[in-house]
Amino acid sequence: MLDQAPILTIIFPLIFAVITPLLGWVKKEFCYPWVIAALCLSSVCSIITLERVLCHGVIHYHFGNWSPPWGIEYVIDHLNSFVLVLVTSVSLLVAISSKRSIEKEIPQKEVYFYTLFLLQVTGFLGIVATGDIFNLYVFLEIASLAGYALIAVGEKHASFASFRYVVMGTIGACFYLLGVGYLYMATGSLNMADLSKILPELYHSKVILVAFIFFMVGLAIKMAIFPLHTWLPDAYTYAPSATSALVAPLMTKVSVYVMIRIIYTVFQPNFTMEMVPINSIISWVAVAAILYGIIMALGQKDLKRMFCYILIAEMGYMLGGIGLANKMGITGAILHILNDALMITCLFLVAGAVVYKRGGHHISQMKNNFKTMPFSMAAFAVVGLSLIGVPPTCGFFSKWYLILGAIEAHHWAFLTALILSSAVNAILFFKIVEIAYYGEESSSGVPHVHVGTHHSHSTIDEAPASILIPLGITALAILLVGIFSAKIVSGVIQYAVPPNL
Repeated sequence: MLDQAPILTIIFPLIFAVITPLLGWVKKEFCYPWVIAALCLSSVCSIITLERVLCHGVIHYHFGNWSPPWGIEYVIDHLNSFVLVLVTSVSLLVAISSKRSIEKEIPQKEVYFYTLFLLQVTGFLGIVATGDIFNLYVFLEIASLAGYALIAVGEKHASFASFRYVVMGTIGACFYLLGVGYLYMATGSLNMADLSKILPELYHSKVILVAFIFFMVGLAIKMAIFPLHTWLPDAYTYAPSATSALVAPLMTKVSVYVMIRIIYTVFQPNFTMEMVPINSIISWVAVAAILYGIIMALGQKDLKRMFCYILIAEMGYMLGGIGLANKMGITGAILHILNDALMITCLFLVAGAVVYKRGGHHISQMKNNFKTMPFSMAAFAVVGLSLIGVPPTCGFFSKWYLILGAIEAHHWAFLTALILSSAVNAILFFKIVEIAYYGEESSSGVPHVHVGTHHSHSTIDEAPASILIPLGITALAILLVGIFSAKIVSGVIQYAVPPNL
């Protein structure tokens, strides 16, 4: 069982996804606990995998006893075992919170939603675990196709937003697949470890250069990096709340993982820093992404759209850390994969609670929420402080590593962008707090439950426990990850940083 944990992490959601429609045909109420069971099993297997990597080192899993490079190999090291636990944990929390919101937002579609939900998670996990660049493409498309469908069943404009995502996602996938084709044509191999040994002798080849460029452009589209981000704000704004909470924190982080893997494992720093100045380009694109994201977020009146632009800026943090190409920068980027996934999950879970109780996600519907939805707003306060970078929340520590990396690399523009983004996040946070604390109660027509004595004018109209519990766990995780950041870095992330920096 322990030896099979890496593959079972992916097999459980895949097999359960196949059975979900049949289960829903019998009784659709069975689908929710079925999905929770699948993700619990997958989470346990991912934790076992991480523990085995920490104790025994890198795990190599060969399919059908075919040795690489001819067979497909899963290679689980400190970096992707860490990301596997993140994906399964976030997916489980979002799945727990999804029941009531899905029943309200897309009634009669629960069976289809949960089937696609599990396929989406399967795609994410496969992308992270595989050691084969073509197998990665297969899982990338599984995740993308599931994501298109999950977004399309959302609000009025969701179908058009999903169509734009399909167009951009297909272009990104084609770029990635062309990169795979060019590499295979030049090397005759698809195994990442094998490629890392073959490629150094071919670095001066124009074919290898073109392949690398295709990889970077394809991943930039999938990551929604400015200026290739245009599909993201509409897609995540109009998607069902549970879809936004799943896809927004994970699709982008998985893509960041793939970029790190391509730049620092398949290729080597001497190629990306000396022969192709990609690190310098990435750093400046990151600066533009941060500045664009925070400026656009300032002008938003829609809560979910504001969170989307915050996500675009946050992507710039991780991209900039990769581009700095020093130990502190990469450490900050990898730590921010964890921190940002928690923060973005928390933001969209808060948005989901507001949508459930207020019927929409305009900022005006945050009015008086500190009195009517105190638990949800307490979680929002925690994530807001983390986005600003206030210790001991987790956002402070990854920003600190990124700042140290920027200073070490003398990249003052990136350092300035980091500081400005924290200042703008403070403005955004206190803007919403002001509305939620001092504003008048939203006229949503939702009945309020009076608590206390008849003399009290306070009302509480909170989201259901199935939404509040995952939200509270995520907010608590933001604090705990911050408090234990040093142990996470020393115990896991320092081994995930490429040794050749």
